[in-house]
Order: sequence, then structure tokens, then C-alpha cells
Amino acid sequence: MNRKSFRKYGHAMIDWIADYMEHIDEYPVLAQVEPGEIADSLPKSPPEEPEEMEAIFNDFKGILLPGMTHWQHPSFFAYFPANTSEPSILAEFLTAALGAQCMVWQTSPAATELEEVVTDWLHHMLGLPEHFTGVIQDTASTSTLCALLCARERATSFAINEHGFRDGSSQSLIVYTSEEAHSSVEKGVKISGFGKDQLRLIPSGADFAMIPEELERAINADSKDGYLPCCVVATVGTTSSTAMDPLRPIGEICDHHGLWLHVDAAMAGTAAILPEMRYILDGIEFADSFVFNPHKWMFTNFDCSAYFCKDPKALTSTFEILPEYLKTDADLQVKNFRDWGIPLGRRFRALKLWFVIRSFGVKGLQEKIRAHIELAKEFESWVREDPQFELMAPVTINLVCFRYHPSNHTLSEEELEQINKALMDELNRSGKMFITHTRLKGKFTLRLCIAQTNTTREHVQDAWDQLRASASNF
Repeated sequence: MNRKSFRKYGHAMIDWIADYMEHIDEYPVLAQVEPGEIADSLPKSPPEEPEEMEAIFNDFKGILLPGMTHWQHPSFFAYFPANTSEPSILAEFLTAALGAQCMVWQTSPAATELEEVVTDWLHHMLGLPEHFTGVIQDTASTSTLCALLCARERATSFAINEHGFRDGSSQSLIVYTSEEAHSSVEKGVKISGFGKDQLRLIPSGADFAMIPEELERAINADSKDGYLPCCVVATVGTTSSTAMDPLRPIGEICDHHGLWLHVDAAMAGTAAILPEMRYILDGIEFADSFVFNPHKWMFTNFDCSAYFCKDPKALTSTFEILPEYLKTDADLQVKNFRDWGIPLGRRFRALKLWFVIRSFGVKGLQEKIRAHIELAKEFESWVREDPQFELMAPVTINLVCFRYHPSNHTLSEEELEQINKALMDELNRSGKMFITHTRLKGKFTLRLCIAQTNTTREHVQDAWDQLRASASNF
């Protein structure tokens, strides 16, 4: 492609993106295609000759777009968000244009130093302890894996890094987390060599948060049986219900027993930029590591995960590698973030976060987060007041867990599950909204998460009206 064509189609695509964002609510939220439909519309072999960008772009619009679920739709209430915003998109253009591989300071000094600055900004915005130092990872799953690896090495004086598993030392190391924790904890435990059998799932209470007394009991039992308690992963905002594990008592237990405490606040952590919500991190000073994702609820394109650690040396000692071809004269004066995580290669993720924070301002970010929380509380009140629905979990921030349960009918759990699944499927097929489900204490539960960048009260009201209207048919 020559520069003239690049300029032409660059402008055309920017115009398309602007139109898409302006009219996104006209698309069905959930892709309305059948499995295999997109693949069947594409050639089975690559083109031998160059194709015109006009044809490629038309196929994107005509073939691929109908197969997209629109995560930026204001009626996207499913999962947790993967938000974006105009300033973040513009920054991604620049990141792509620069094409920098930001593995060490020398390969792009601005990328390294901007990452230091924006993580310091986040540190201040969240009110984290002074001794925390930040780095940007790709996802919270990677951040949790980093924490598990650091915990493993600290517990064994870096013996596994040096000698592997030959002495069987990993077989006695135990990791603890809530039964409501994200699946990435189990995945990380398997990848990092602890083994799934060495993961203890601690019971949760009626609020679906980890019970500290049960954690203490499990640690004491394992110690008595000759195991070595190593790490606790606490969750601030569980995926199913945004339950808040009580960090202070958990932290005190970890401090007493010398365990690594990692805090996963992937989605909910953003709420702590609000002074009135900072209590969700009460006890964070006990943590050895902490993660939250600006790409979830801070309007920054995926991927951007902010990972903070108490002792950066534990992190770098776990991951540091220094082949001759990466040595530079500046190494003793700068941070080389290649040693702060798993991959050597690093994208310039700090740029989009910098654009977002500067464009919104802290007050602008706070206004959006506060509005989402208020909308969730209002939706909660509608559920409470309607005898045809019931709440299934406390509403801690912006997620409402509920189900259709008409008070004038006696229904079994199996019948309630069938009805609620059918209700969810009908709403999602309509394309007007998208919600997902979970199970809480075995009960099928609908989840409505209010966190999309441009969601307003009108969209939440429409969702409630659609729920009630559809439910009346069951």
C-alpha cells in the first residue's frame, strides 16, 4: 500500500469508526449468527495476488461485522466490561504506528518512563500504600500468575528457579483462595507448578466472601500435616457476584503465618478512585501484590492490567534474565520492565492510559464510575420492589445478581433454572441487551453489570422494562 492509499483509507476508517460509535446502539448487542457461519463465508485459501483495500474493508463490514458481539454497546450488561473510549482509541493508533517493542529502557525510553509515571498516578488515585510499585501487564490472569511465581520462589529461597522441581519442594507448597475466586487462580496454580491438588478453596459466607476463620483453619491443618502454606489470593470483587473478601483479617492471618498475599481486584479496583469507595481496599497494606484492570472499568482499550508489588526485588529476582545482547550502558540507572513479568516483548500500553487519564481527568473518571454505581443501586431497588424477581447476592458496586421468581408460584430450583435460562436466552436473542449468568451456592443466577463507558439510566431502564415484559410470558 502506498502512502496515498494509506491516507485515503485511514481517513475512511476513522470516519467509519466515528459513525460506528455514534450509532452503535442500532446494532444487536449479541452477534446473531450460527456457529461456522462466518468461516463458511470466507475463502478456504489465501489470495495469490494482492487485493484492493476497498474489497477488504467491504468484507470486514459485510462478513465480519455481523459476527461481532458489540462490547461497546451501552446495553452490554454481560460478564465484566472490556471498555474503550475515544482518547484510548486514538492512542492505540499511535501505538500501532510507532510499532515499538518496549522491552527495555533503551528500546523506547519514553515508553518505560511514561509507564512509571502513569502507574504512579494510579497509585495515587487508588490511595495505595507508599511502598507499592507498579508495572503494566496484559491481563489480571498474567498478573496473578506473576504473583504465584513470586510467592513460590520466596517460599523456597528461589530454589525452584535454580534447580527446578527435582527435590520435590513444590509438592508441599499450598495456595489458598476463595471458592468464589476467578478461574485464573486455578490456572495459575497449574502453570506455576503447584498443582491443582495443592490449591485449597476456602468456603465463603452468605455474602459470598471468603471466611477468614476458615482460612486460618485450613492453614493450621496443612501446617500440622507437614505442608508449607505459601500464598493466599484474596478477591476484591469476585466474578460471579463482586463479593469483597475481607482484606484486613485475611492480611493479618497472612502476616502471622508469613504467607504471600495477592489481591485480585481486576474489575472492582477501579471503584477505589472514589474516596467514598476506598474502604473496599481496607487492609491492602498487608498485600504483597495487587492487580486491577483499567481495561475493564477505566475506559482504556484491552489490554492494560495494572500490577503493584510491595517488593520489586522479589519480582525481578523471579523473572530476571540478562543475555549479552540485551545489556546496555543504562541498565544500572533505569527500570527494564522485561524483568517485571513473563514476556520479554512489551507493548506501549502506558500511552493509552495516559491519554485516558488526561482526557477525562480524575474527576471525569470519578463521575462515570459513581454514575454506574448509582444506576446499579437503582436497578437493585427495582428488583427488591417487584414481587416477580429476587436478589441473589448483595450489590457491592455495579453488579446486580437476581432471578425471576414469581412470589405467587411454588417452583423447584430446577424449574427456576429452566425459566431463567429461557428468559436470558430470549433477551439475548433479541439483540436489544446482553446479560449472562452464574451459579451462587448452586442456584442459577442472572447477572447485570452496569459498567459500559456510555451506559445511561435510559439503557438501564430499558433493560428492566424488557426483563419484566419477557418474564411475563413465562
